[in-house]
Amino acid sequence: MILLFGGTGETASIASALADAKYKVIVSTATDNHLDVGDNKNITRRIGRLDAAGIASLAKEHSIKGIVDASHPFASQLRENGRKAAVEISLPYVTFLRPCEEYDYDLLSYAEDHEDAARKAFSFGKPVMLTTGSRNLAVYVEKAKRKSMLVVARVLPHPESIEACRAAGLPEEWIITGRGPFSVDENLLIIKRFGIGAVVTKDSGSAGGVPEKVEAARIENCRVVAVKRPEQKSRDAYGNIPDLVSAISSAINADKDD
Repeated sequence: MILLFGGTGETASIASALADAKYKVIVSTATDNHLDVGDNKNITRRIGRLDAAGIASLAKEHSIKGIVDASHPFASQLRENGRKAAVEISLPYVTFLRPCEEYDYDLLSYAEDHEDAARKAFSFGKPVMLTTGSRNLAVYVEKAKRKSMLVVARVLPHPESIEACRAAGLPEEWIITGRGPFSVDENLLIIKRFGIGAVVTKDSGSAGGVPEKVEAARIENCRVVAVKRPEQKSRDAYGNIPDLVSAISSAINADKDD
């Protein structure tokens, strides 16, 4: 059995490919948000956040033979916990490395972290649209208050996400819920509605809907600030699903031969 950290648009394809390779798969996600995990009978899903000890315990309970990390490129804490657990219990661990994109847009700039992104986004003197999720909102809201500027946040329609917006101090009318990835037109609606001058996104690639955000911003001559991905080790990381499945299969079979 393989433990697959999911939660992204690639989850179903990876889980299905592993199931087609005759593995039983447990897809682990932090929340109960709607997610396609594939319809193969050998795929099951469990829900709830896990630390390193929790991952190790789950792996032992289900006789896990290998761990595949297909979590969000920004899920650095989960990745750290997963690698720590894998080393502790001597399991092969491979990562799906979502391909990066390049955007030919002069009004796009990159930020090292959310502090840097907030500083850049609010330096343009226009309303800001956040598409970075419900975490790390406080730094943006604080900057907006200091600058007396409008900031709207688009988050998942999940109670936890909405509560995080409220806790950060966002008024209800500045909280937009929806499940992405969003089309160019859907992004345009928000940009036009609030007179957005800067869109903040994570550099999460095509699966994260970034090209559509950039194109909507281009149409409205709007700035884009993209938070750079956390550094990810390339060792045991694969940019396509066949190579990923082959790697975990080889690692599991190598353990059998030991």
